[in-house]
Amino acid sequence: MTEEDIKPRTAVDDAILQQQYRRALSSFEGIILSEIELTNRLSTRLNYGIQAGTFILAAISISLSLLLFTLTSQVSRISSVVEGMKVHFISVSEQMNAISGHMNAIESRMALLEAVDQRTALMDVEMSNILTDMNDMRTNVTGIDDYLATVRTHISNVSFNMDLMNNEVQIMSIELGRMAKPMRNMNKMFPFP
Repeated sequence: MTEEDIKPRTAVDDAILQQQYRRALSSFEGIILSEIELTNRLSTRLNYGIQAGTFILAAISISLSLLLFTLTSQVSRISSVVEGMKVHFISVSEQMNAISGHMNAIESRMALLEAVDQRTALMDVEMSNILTDMNDMRTNVTGIDDYLATVRTHISNVSFNMDLMNNEVQIMSIELGRMAKPMRNMNKMFPFP
């Protein structure tokens, strides 16, 4: 190198270098601020997703508790129907004993046919009551099957939504890792103290 190649720095060159340095620093600051804003937006979106998931889980727990309450009331209703059937069967057995006594009385006294007819009519009423109770019990069991199918549908919907949320969170983590890569490279070039 000759003396002509080496030029002393002038104040103008220093000012230009200073101005370029300030522009680079403000550009870097803008990039950092935009990254922080993007991270804040993503965290806000994640918080909304978590709140929505919490609301959905609360709604599911409320619906499950209502379903359990309905099932317990149905079970108590079924047990009361079974108790009623037991009472009716006891009544029927008593009626059958009375009928056998009446049959013996018929053999001895044919004049008591009207009493036997009345007892038979009472037994018919009791049997129709038993049939009505059996139909009610069938209806209740069908309702329980419908409730269980609804719960199954809700649980499959929740599982599907949780899978979607999991995929979104994974995509967000990949995006955050990709967005943080330039910052890591920048940190390698200009490490922060």
